[in-house]
Amino acid sequence: LYDNAINLVGLLLSNGLTALLTFLLLYAIYWVLDRTLHQVLERSKRIDAGLQGLLQRSYRVVAYIFIGAIVLSQLGFNVTALVAGLSIVGIAVGFAARDSLENFISGVTILIDEPFKVGDYIVVDDEYGQVHEITLRSTRIRTVRNEIMVLPNTQMITNRVVNHTKQNTLRIDIDFGIAYKEIPDDARQVLLPIVDGDDRILSRPDPTVIVTEMAASSVNMKLRFYIRDASEELAVRWEYTEKVREALREADIEIPFPHLQLFVDEAK
Repeated sequence: LYDNAINLVGLLLSNGLTALLTFLLLYAIYWVLDRTLHQVLERSKRIDAGLQGLLQRSYRVVAYIFIGAIVLSQLGFNVTALVAGLSIVGIAVGFAARDSLENFISGVTILIDEPFKVGDYIVVDDEYGQVHEITLRSTRIRTVRNEIMVLPNTQMITNRVVNHTKQNTLRIDIDFGIAYKEIPDDARQVLLPIVDGDDRILSRPDPTVIVTEMAASSVNMKLRFYIRDASEELAVRWEYTEKVREALREADIEIPFPHLQLFVDEAK
């Protein structure tokens, strides 16, 4: 019995030492490959940041599983039986984590199809912001209030998403109204010069001022122009909303407010 115990301890120590050396060797190889993959992905101009993260995480998961299986086999475990047992457990967990699986598939779809990518400015759920990060479960959006809005990837796939960056240029519409007694072309002549000399605004297509509606109390119009950098959208919109108001005021063109006229029959 004593000899058997000594032999068992010796076997365990031998297997443990072999498993430890195997782990150290495989981990060193894993670390070198991980650094190399990271550098290659960072230098690539064709793979966006979201897909880079997906590829690196996938490599790490596969590497951990592979290293774990090899080390367990060195310790004397039946890896085949263990994998079979884990497969059954995995099926049960898969049913329980169906939402997570759907989000994972949606995340892969987003990274491959690229309706948006990290850095894009989008509108989703009536919320405007910049895509901060795309993970395998969710998409994180930085709002104009510097908040991080986290949305499940399934919601990003099924909901209406407007990408303001996809086309490289973006049209800005500044809405305003003038009184019915004013002439629309006068407003046009006043407003078109205010965009001249602004490097943020493209000269082609030409800026325009158009009539959009004959409303109850005003003739509604738009100043329209294109910018080349979507990240400046809000700043430019706010700036030119104020400029339109001041230009019309200085030109004595009335900007009306909604009002009603009341006529009373036989009033003395």
